[in-house]
Amino acid sequence: MSTSDSRRIIIFDTTLRDGEQSPGCSMNLDEKLEVAQALVDLGVDVIEAGFPIASPGDFESVRRIAQTVRGATICGLARCNDKDIDRAGEALKGAPDTRIHVFLATSAIHREFKLRMGMDEIVERAVAGVKRARGWCDNIEFSPEDAARTEPDFLCRVVEAAIAAGATTVNIPDTVGYATPAHYGGVIRNLRERVPNIDKAVISVHCHNDLGLAVANSLAAIEAGAGQVECTINGLGERAGNCSLEEVVMALRTRHDYYKADTRINTPRLVPTSRLVSGITGMVVQRNKAIVGRNAFAHEAGIHQDGMLKERSTYEIMRPEDVGFTKTDLVLGKHSGRAALADRATALGYHLTSEQLDSVFEAFKKLADKKKEIYDGDIAALIEQRNAEIFDAWQFVSYEVQASSGASPTVTLTVRRGNEEQKQTETYGDGPLDALFHAIETLTGISAVLRDYRVQSATRGKDAVAEAMVELEYNGQLYRGRGTSTDTVEASTCAQLNAINRIASGAGQPIAERPDQV
Repeated sequence: MSTSDSRRIIIFDTTLRDGEQSPGCSMNLDEKLEVAQALVDLGVDVIEAGFPIASPGDFESVRRIAQTVRGATICGLARCNDKDIDRAGEALKGAPDTRIHVFLATSAIHREFKLRMGMDEIVERAVAGVKRARGWCDNIEFSPEDAARTEPDFLCRVVEAAIAAGATTVNIPDTVGYATPAHYGGVIRNLRERVPNIDKAVISVHCHNDLGLAVANSLAAIEAGAGQVECTINGLGERAGNCSLEEVVMALRTRHDYYKADTRINTPRLVPTSRLVSGITGMVVQRNKAIVGRNAFAHEAGIHQDGMLKERSTYEIMRPEDVGFTKTDLVLGKHSGRAALADRATALGYHLTSEQLDSVFEAFKKLADKKKEIYDGDIAALIEQRNAEIFDAWQFVSYEVQASSGASPTVTLTVRRGNEEQKQTETYGDGPLDALFHAIETLTGISAVLRDYRVQSATRGKDAVAEAMVELEYNGQLYRGRGTSTDTVEASTCAQLNAINRIASGAGQPIAERPDQV
């Protein structure tokens, strides 16, 4: 939807930067590239690909995304110091469409306790940071961190100085989710009215969800004149998360009559992108999550169902198809071919190589022999499991269990390493899964602390595919593992084995926090 009286709002997606900071949501390079391509397919304008100074992995992710992904501006984050900015510039160097995002805290509490800097020094540092970033590219964004708690007069002063130094976007973060809609809208209006050069930059907003108001605050800012929203898929982010991309986009689309603003987001890609990010990060989307939750368009109340049968608009303000839900989830069966699977994978937002498709198709055929009905969620689970596999590692073959309540279980686990099969029998543990996890540690020689374990159903029915996720701590790093099967025990065992394989390959995330960020 786009009409002559619409303002177009720029969507700045920070799933790969701020979203990845959410504990347990780290992604490897291949996963980041896959998400970046999905974001392009979705139609986001700017992708904040990472914080290059944070780690060699972050630097390489930003560099690879900037060099290979086309269709969106690729942005790197930097604090207002020369080392950070130059590192971001190096990561983005040579790419066709880039932005450097520099930030510096401005609130009194940050000035006193974190930076130990005065107002004049803050302004000088901000100006110097913007100017140095302009030496790398022309598209520069400046963020006064904790702007929502910054004194209005000083915020106006810093923003004016940053624009004069060359900032083309000024982002006003509610870094700790402190603002309310009326307060935050007032901050934006104050800047528009009092900063003399504000017309030379786009006003952006970046809201955190600590009080559950990130989307409401972002919409209030748009109403007050903001032209860019920083948001993440599924609302991922620090602490309680960020403004949810799918919610703010559909609010603008559905209430265009009020906001007179819209985005270029391809909304039928919202659900596939949400599922992709959920699968890669292991962060399950709650069933009643607005727009993309499983219950978002489900109606159980008799009055609602009666109204829906008579006229769907009585209880639905959006069509499920508009955000990517399919009317008929059942799509494939055991007689379906490789081409049909490839087409459905593409529709679900996955870009598979020929080799990946072969692997997924083989697993699909095995699943089709077990299940009468194959759903989108089943296909997504198969693809995500194959994407999570670590090559040249231990592979699950089979398990046997003898167990009863009140007695120690006996389990035999068989795994394959290369061409060799290895077996391990355990006769202790708090249950079959505990015993199987012990058997994996014995076979692989790797012992780790289980920090999190979850199982959920990918679809519906008694024969639904189970998705198991584990998080292990090993030598100060966190490793996620994922497993899928119609057998819950097998899925859990595969998830544990997948995490152990990641430990063996070093594909983990340090537990230590990254440097302070917006």
